[in-house]
Amino acid sequence: MSIRLTTKARRGMVAMTVVAGLALGVAGCGSGGDDDKKPDTSASASRSDGGSNPSAQEGTDELLAELKGEDGLILTISSAKRDSGGFVTVSGELKNDGDEAARVSARTSGDETEIIRHGTSLGGATLVDSASKKRYYVLRDTDGRPLTTTGMPRIKPGDSIPVFMQFPAPPTSSSKVSFQLPTFASATITISG
Repeated sequence: MSIRLTTKARRGMVAMTVVAGLALGVAGCGSGGDDDKKPDTSASASRSDGGSNPSAQEGTDELLAELKGEDGLILTISSAKRDSGGFVTVSGELKNDGDEAARVSARTSGDETEIIRHGTSLGGATLVDSASKKRYYVLRDTDGRPLTTTGMPRIKPGDSIPVFMQFPAPPTSSSKVSFQLPTFASATITISG
């Protein structure tokens, strides 16, 4: 079931990217070069398909952080990559290190009604840039779905699933940020790219 949801989510993001790209192309015709002043909103949405594939980061040996959560769940972050489209994709793996099957807590979705109505996700994740004193929330598509792994199954002991989350990118001068996800410990990670 989760494979079907992931495929559906990817198709939705590709469709959203095409529509957003067309809208940006039309809006950009008379913008007079103001596009680089607004990368946090329209540019992020237009490029969301580039980092939405969690398998692109699988198999990397580098470990940025390991965060312990409830019921034996451990989130390992293997990459936090900045894209030229104005967003950061955080990729990793969620592993059940406990003795019993575990389900990701609904609290990881955060407390925003629009995100919660789309089911369990990692939509409550944030990046905190202490230098500029800003918090960055998970991006959403035009239907309010968070651009993260969603529909996560119950994880058997010893098993793991690939996960990803996309955020607006902090300024390029900020490479170290604090990653926070409800029910998990927080950690400082380094953004590459």
